[in-house]
Amino acid sequence: MEFMGTDHVYELLNTIDASQCYFNIGVNFDFTKNYLDLIVTYASVIYMLSRMDDKKAIVGMYNCAYEFSNGNSDPSFPRLGQMFIEYDHPWKKLSEEFGPHTKSVTEALLSLLMVYPRRNLSADQWRNAQLLSLLASPAAMLSPACCDTMACEYLSLEAMERWILIGFLLCHSSLNTNANSQNLWKMALRNGLYITVIRDEVLNIHKLSEDFFDSLKGYSKRIPDIKECKEYVITNCGAVRREKRNFLRNALKELIKVLEDEPALLGPKALFVFMALSFSRDEVLWLVRHAENIPKTKTPEDYADSQMAELFYYMEKLRTLLAQHRYVIQRYHLQYLSQYDALVLNDIIQGMYVCPEEESVLMSSFVSTLSAMSLKHLDAGEEFDLKPFRLDWLRLQAYTSVGKAPLALKDYPELAKVMNMAQFHTRMMDNVNELLCETADLSILCFHTRVFEKLFSQSSEDVSMQRYLTAFPVICSHFSQCLHPLCPEEAEDIENRSLKMSVNFLEEISRQTCMVVLEICAEQCNLHEKLLPKHSAETISTARNKKLKKSLPKKGDVPKEKPGTESLRKDRVIVTNLDKMHQALTELCASYSICADFTVFQHIIVPAEFLFSQLEIRLNKVIVQMANYNQSTHEIARPSDLLAGIQAYVTSLHSLSCYTNIDVTRLVKSVLLQQTQPLDSYGAQTITTLYTNWFLEGLLRQASSALIVHCPTKQCFVNQNTENEQSFHAEEYSDICGLRSLAELIGPFGLKFLNENLMWHIISQVGELKKLVSDNMDVLVQMRANYDNPEAMSDLQKKLTGSENVLKRMTIVGVILSFRSMIQDALEEVNSMDRHCPFLMRPIKCLKDFIYSDGDIKVTLSVYEMASAAGLPCEIDPALVSAIANMQTGHQNNIHCLATAVNHLAAAMFTVQRKNIQTQLHEFLKVASSILLQLGQNVERVEIKNRDSVYLLLHMIVEQSPFLSQDMLEMCFPYVLLRNSYREIPVDSSETRGK
Repeated sequence: MEFMGTDHVYELLNTIDASQCYFNIGVNFDFTKNYLDLIVTYASVIYMLSRMDDKKAIVGMYNCAYEFSNGNSDPSFPRLGQMFIEYDHPWKKLSEEFGPHTKSVTEALLSLLMVYPRRNLSADQWRNAQLLSLLASPAAMLSPACCDTMACEYLSLEAMERWILIGFLLCHSSLNTNANSQNLWKMALRNGLYITVIRDEVLNIHKLSEDFFDSLKGYSKRIPDIKECKEYVITNCGAVRREKRNFLRNALKELIKVLEDEPALLGPKALFVFMALSFSRDEVLWLVRHAENIPKTKTPEDYADSQMAELFYYMEKLRTLLAQHRYVIQRYHLQYLSQYDALVLNDIIQGMYVCPEEESVLMSSFVSTLSAMSLKHLDAGEEFDLKPFRLDWLRLQAYTSVGKAPLALKDYPELAKVMNMAQFHTRMMDNVNELLCETADLSILCFHTRVFEKLFSQSSEDVSMQRYLTAFPVICSHFSQCLHPLCPEEAEDIENRSLKMSVNFLEEISRQTCMVVLEICAEQCNLHEKLLPKHSAETISTARNKKLKKSLPKKGDVPKEKPGTESLRKDRVIVTNLDKMHQALTELCASYSICADFTVFQHIIVPAEFLFSQLEIRLNKVIVQMANYNQSTHEIARPSDLLAGIQAYVTSLHSLSCYTNIDVTRLVKSVLLQQTQPLDSYGAQTITTLYTNWFLEGLLRQASSALIVHCPTKQCFVNQNTENEQSFHAEEYSDICGLRSLAELIGPFGLKFLNENLMWHIISQVGELKKLVSDNMDVLVQMRANYDNPEAMSDLQKKLTGSENVLKRMTIVGVILSFRSMIQDALEEVNSMDRHCPFLMRPIKCLKDFIYSDGDIKVTLSVYEMASAAGLPCEIDPALVSAIANMQTGHQNNIHCLATAVNHLAAAMFTVQRKNIQTQLHEFLKVASSILLQLGQNVERVEIKNRDSVYLLLHMIVEQSPFLSQDMLEMCFPYVLLRNSYREIPVDSSETRGK
């Protein structure tokens, strides 16, 4: 129960008073510090208890539960209720209870007069004293930093102010009787408006003091003092603290530069590091307290700091240096302890004229412990545990600080000085992390989220501060220090809050970095685009006109700048936009150098991975945007243009590795591989999907309607001359260069997706063809049996229905397969150039030696699919075979594509049926030849007008088939007919359009 703790505290305080203990922060530091901490902690607990609105209801519920369980109420309940009533006005009650302890408390507080005033100096005084500077006296650079009060040098200024202000509230009588008490109290009042009670709970100390003393008799003179101090704080304190932060930034920067260059100085100058951390922490916490409660002032900017990131960065850098050079620090202080402290301490003990037995045993153990330390133990990797040494020193302080002690520590200041110094040296051996918690812990920022995020936002807007931004997420690793074993239920909430803040900071830093990187890439892409061959026409035309002395441009016309002019500068002072972006990138990337990774509540966080993730997300979006796909107008960027743009981006991205340690190659591979899939890792459409949709809906649909025709000579699709002009030139997208670029962009995986969509369209046509075959099945069976009977074949042919429909659908299939053949050829060319997977080509090429047999269709398909994925030509189209197998569960006129359709469909269907392809095609050749030979027997028949074209179509089927040969054709069909047909068919310029 609460009052039981109260009883224990007052029992301890009464014992201390009865023992007439001596307190002096410079002599018995640990004893005095623990005493002052006890007083302030107890007062803070009582104050927080008085702030609980529901405390009476909670205790009442507890008593009811106790009564239900035990049959009677808790015996302590009445006293607890009385305590709550008494502490409704906590400071008045506490001051009454601490009245008897005024002498001891005042003595402890007045001992701060030798520490607090010299710690509470202005920035100019620090600057004049060259505080924290190792370069101020080069001759003394190797001398150990030590003084009479080692621990006081890094004692928190905030803690001292809390001791002074709360201590004199509890023991206020000395303010009217002791001038030193009054001066110390005023000095603390002039240093700020708020002091921390716990976490984000603060006391408005001036208001509290004024209200409290106003209620007391005899303290009316203190009210003007409080008002005067408050006015001083509002007028001057913000600017004073701002200047101190500016000084500390420069001082820490110099200190870090020297220690990085000469890390061995961390041995003799370790005290400087902890002083720097403690001073910086005090200034950070002062700003955080007051930024939450900015007073009415003419200079509110004094309570904001856009350069706080730099101070955070230097604090973290000092912590990192201590961790990196731990062995250097240990080695130095081990020798100091064993070869100096032990000897001096032994001499002091030998010179003491009074030394009781128990104290003598303790001091002898000090000497033996220090003397026994050896470098060989350190080199052997042994861990030192000197905590018993420090506990024994605290015990000795207690023994020698009571009023009637045979050995009074105050009579032996040299012993206190050496022991305090030795204690600091032992902490350098095994207690550096705990000392860092005392001097550099910023976990309180976990409870000042709004201010912390505001400081980050202000720093991120200052370009000169961007290199220090990663210090903010690293500070979140301190937040585990604010957990308390008595409150385990809050651990999860604080962990989640810490992770969320750390991730948010890193995401924002990565977002800014990514934005600058991609802006640079976009600028480089624009410069690269100006160098593309398509822009040379204007330059060539201008040069030609100048040579022919044609009309020159008018005087008012501004000549177009040539590529490269942006690099010409008349003055180095001129800064371009690209220069600014590179400067910003340098600053942002420098922030990632503070640490490769850090830990927040056992979660390892790697800052560079956040940048990688952001770049991956945004680069995927940029590539899709560069495609410029418009679904309504069916417009899209040429694959060759998009490839050139991506190559410019990739080239620019590789320069990022010069700024920070990031695997750009892994990034590019990840992004480009995602673009070969229908959707990226975040579910967004990729260029594979966009180009697949465009080629199917934009190009092939118009090719099926003969608005665009396939040109075998040019190996591309070309636009027909029609009244309605097309929105794009088909040859720009389907020529060798365009399809090769497409193959490079979407790769084998993307082409596989494109093929699957092509196969779906083919299967829909095959399904219709199957219906026509089914309708004519009886006639076709008879034609197959009578292919060598001309008269019967002539009669049977007349019975066939839907012939035009067959030709139309087979032509569509042929167009699609011709396009597919073109992209396969492009893929083979890309792979042969070893751009994507040269290591894949050697094992894949052996598949050319695979000989098809009537084996397992799955084995056959797997082999052909492997070859097809590499772009190798296959006798059997694996995608078509697979599509038809799954289906078993449906030029001006592009007629020349019919040969492709026949060969591919036949090979695929016969593979599915597990029949010998060559035998079946030979039989088809006999039937087709028999029908075609009959075309010339009757000159009056309508079919004869396209006889020569059909002859050549049969020849194309044989030429393109890997299963048929010219010898097989000549056995069924006279070659002289083919020769005559070639003579009769006209050729349209250089294009064979299958008329």
